[in-house]
Amino acid sequence: MRGPAGAPDGSVRPDTPALVDSFGRIATDLRVSLTDRCNLRCTYCMPAEGLDWLAGPDVLTTAELLRLLDVAVTRLGVTDVRFTGGEPLLRKGLEELIEGTAALRPRARISMTTNGIGLARRAGRLRAAGLDRINVSLDTLDPRRFAEITRRDRLADVLAGLAAARAAGLAPVKVNAVLLRGINDDEAVPLLRFCLEHDYHLRFIEQMPLDPQHGWNRAEMITAAEILDRLGAAFELTPSHTPRGAAPAERWLVDGGPAEVGVIGSVTRPFCEACDRTRLTADGALRNCLFSQSETDLRGLLRGGASDEDLAGAWRATMWAKLAGHRINEAGFAQPIRPMSAIGG
Repeated sequence: MRGPAGAPDGSVRPDTPALVDSFGRIATDLRVSLTDRCNLRCTYCMPAEGLDWLAGPDVLTTAELLRLLDVAVTRLGVTDVRFTGGEPLLRKGLEELIEGTAALRPRARISMTTNGIGLARRAGRLRAAGLDRINVSLDTLDPRRFAEITRRDRLADVLAGLAAARAAGLAPVKVNAVLLRGINDDEAVPLLRFCLEHDYHLRFIEQMPLDPQHGWNRAEMITAAEILDRLGAAFELTPSHTPRGAAPAERWLVDGGPAEVGVIGSVTRPFCEACDRTRLTADGALRNCLFSQSETDLRGLLRGGASDEDLAGAWRATMWAKLAGHRINEAGFAQPIRPMSAIGG
């Protein structure tokens, strides 16, 4: 049963404009999916033929997105906005959207997660528009493996995008890597050496059950402990002294620092108790957790004439109802209906 304000235990939401939940967490980090489309077909993310993409009219317009972002930043206390996809570089008017977000006050930190295809020719424009930093997905340094994992021969484009992002001042440039058993799990050390050489910040991420095929197998997942064991064979790792806060990555100094490597153990070392995220899909669905089984239709409210305070109220109620954790490690866990490409990273 849910109480009047939607909390799992029936408790009443405090009178605060912030996006607080019934466990005392406050969401200040907004993940915004700009499209469910992608120009890669990573094996752990979607089938070779792709998926049924959202129809154009279902996707929020730039004006609608900016209105929701204005509500989030000026009324709800959001301080960090990350644009994701699908692949956000496929979104028309991306620079305009970033520029509009950067104009909001108080000014939020703006970042983006991308596969890097096309980034080389746009990094400078994105930085000029107001993008502060960027994460680029890169699971392998081997062209053959890259084509096997992504079903596209585009490794050179990704590497060029990384270099362009660094040159444009999108610092720190972060690299997100997923290790797949029997495919690229021998590349933990080479990937870290590469990132150290180029001054990129590497983050390894455990593979999560968010594929549309529902083919995720816990036994095939490379765990955080395994990643650290592989890295420990070549580097001396010591815990970072920097407070973790709500950051998803556990950070480790490499050979005494100052360089670091991060490991995001979403499955085996969950960080739900400190989660500060709220999520908006490309079609305007609000989610209080990556693995949520429910959503709030902000697009319907927007197009139905809702006021900014109506939107803020719906947002607050959704976050108040957030569960304690994602429950991946509990019996009866069910994947969300939407895959990662439709939710946003």
